[in-house]
Amino acid sequence: MTIVAAVLILGGGAAAVARQDGSHRPDWARNLPAGYLLPGAIDATAVVSPAPKKGDERYQLDRKIFRETRKLRGTPRWALATSDVKLAPTDLMRDFSCAAGKSLTPETAPKLNRLMMRVLVDGQTINEAVKNRYRRLRPFQIDKGEICQPKSELVTSFDYPSGHTVWGWSWAYVLTQLLPERATPILARGRAYGESRMICGAHNASAVDAGARVAAATVAALNGSAAFRADMDAARTELAALPATDARECRAETDLIERPFR
Repeated sequence: MTIVAAVLILGGGAAAVARQDGSHRPDWARNLPAGYLLPGAIDATAVVSPAPKKGDERYQLDRKIFRETRKLRGTPRWALATSDVKLAPTDLMRDFSCAAGKSLTPETAPKLNRLMMRVLVDGQTINEAVKNRYRRLRPFQIDKGEICQPKSELVTSFDYPSGHTVWGWSWAYVLTQLLPERATPILARGRAYGESRMICGAHNASAVDAGARVAAATVAALNGSAAFRADMDAARTELAALPATDARECRAETDLIERPFR
């Protein structure tokens, strides 16, 4: 598994830009550091449930949720889902700044940024085995409906589990360990990030659930790595020195995340 392949498995925008020859890849996806875990550290096919099969209850529920959430197009929650498509470190740090109560950028939190790039490689490497085993179609390939990003960015990668959700929940689990006093809003943002993939129409609900499980397994295993723990200590010190966000500026996002989407 190459690092580039690990990024490819995120699907969505990354699949469109992370070419094997290095062309069209954004700067953040070039020269990623190695992950923390050894190859084969986790067999995620044994961790998550098998992908739904045509005709079973989970399969039918996925279809129902996809069809129901198409009505959210044009709403503030659809706009948030569209924003959550973006995968660059700058975007994820912005996405979690309100929840963390800290103004996060790659420039102000470089140690956290590098840590998360290594976590990205581990999470997506682990996730690839499950995607390739089940090779499940995305919801818009099963039922007709508009989605919040170009379909051309998604058709070359599989649905189950959601790579975006692995990434979003990995951020949530790591930040919760770094800022336990902010656990509730951070974990709520991780949930909302995964739900954005359902609302967007890029992933089935079951794929989002499976992505959260892959992220949980990955971060649990990472805590056994001395290098990861050392980098966590450095990131914790870094975060302590950062200024707090203005809660008033975060109110709209907080209200939107707290509101059930269906």
